[in-house]
Amino acid sequence: MSDGTAVAGPDGALRCPWALSTPDYVTYHDDEWGRPVHGDDALFERLSLEAFQSGLSWITILRRREGFRTAFAGFEIAAVATFTDADKDRLLADAGIIRNRAKIEATMANARALAEWTPGDLDDLIWSHAPDPAARPAPKTLADVPAVTPESTALSKALKKRGLRFVGPTTAYALMQACGLVDDHLAACVARSAD
Repeated sequence: MSDGTAVAGPDGALRCPWALSTPDYVTYHDDEWGRPVHGDDALFERLSLEAFQSGLSWITILRRREGFRTAFAGFEIAAVATFTDADKDRLLADAGIIRNRAKIEATMANARALAEWTPGDLDDLIWSHAPDPAARPAPKTLADVPAVTPESTALSKALKKRGLRFVGPTTAYALMQACGLVDDHLAACVARSAD
């Protein structure tokens, strides 16, 4: 059992311990998690998936991501904003996604809200909450990685103020981690960006 420090994977490289529980996680950890994501549609996808993840393990969402992309029109804000009650019924019957009525309704409502924003506003708003990387020491163990920060709390409030749902501070922080606003790869992790 890991003490929360980086662990050697099958290839001998040190990684965050959570990344080694399944090959799907290794790929996600090495190639995506913590890498900068820009673009309103790409960020809408990450925000939506983080909301669906609430109360579940991330691997559950990761393994259904392609199903989510198909079901939600590639997470194109303009397309999802036009979804109707018939689409909601279709989504509630789709075994390829998490069929949670509140989360489906929130995703549709968020798309409708975002469709009213100026293009680039979501990207600008989210990235305006990125903390100064120099003020954040690289975590040495998982115990050094927070679940919520002042920045994620502020981002959550800003998103809610603009009409978005299912965007609490913990979800906002998970989004910040996944989209590269913060680099929470452990100090010894092979995927940590050069400081």
